[in-house]
Amino acid sequence: MNEATLCQNDEALAGELAERGHLVLPAFLPSGEVAALRDELRTVLAAGGFRPATVARHRLYAPEIRSDLIHWIEEDQAGPATRAWLARLERLRQSLNRVAYLGLLDFEAHYALYPPGARYARHRDRLRDDGRRVLTSILYLNEGWQAEDGGALRLWLDEEGMGESIEVLPRGGTLVLFFSARYWHEVQPARRERLSLTGWFRARA
Repeated sequence: MNEATLCQNDEALAGELAERGHLVLPAFLPSGEVAALRDELRTVLAAGGFRPATVARHRLYAPEIRSDLIHWIEEDQAGPATRAWLARLERLRQSLNRVAYLGLLDFEAHYALYPPGARYARHRDRLRDDGRRVLTSILYLNEGWQAEDGGALRLWLDEEGMGESIEVLPRGGTLVLFFSARYWHEVQPARRERLSLTGWFRARA
């Protein structure tokens, strides 16, 4: 696929996202590229680079709310597969700004690992005291995920987070995009490790 085709696809994606507010894109990334990202995550894990996740800006450890492990990604220290994915998202950022005028400035991301039984209770991604997060991106890195493995992302489609919802299985290569301030969501417990590369397109506060 050449650069012009990538640009056209990104602009179509940006237009649909601006209209709908959320997108679920199965098999967005080929399995080989997913495997390379998974290997880089495992390398960081083996080196002791993951820490228990916290909630809110005051970095409160609250496992009853959130019990995953994360590693914040620094692009200059990341492996080639992760840098390639960040470059792919940079092209998408530019398309989103051209098509939807979102004023996105940058992207922050972390690897996330949910041990069996771990969860993240219902929440929204825009922080109360920091309005920079505009758009959430979740790329799943799991191999051979089945419905009986659990671990679905539940995304409520109403702004109150009480009505209609959808559930997305974290199958490798699936990309989920949604506006961070609009959508309540939760991560349900899984029966096996659940891996992702999660991040946020940000604007000025």
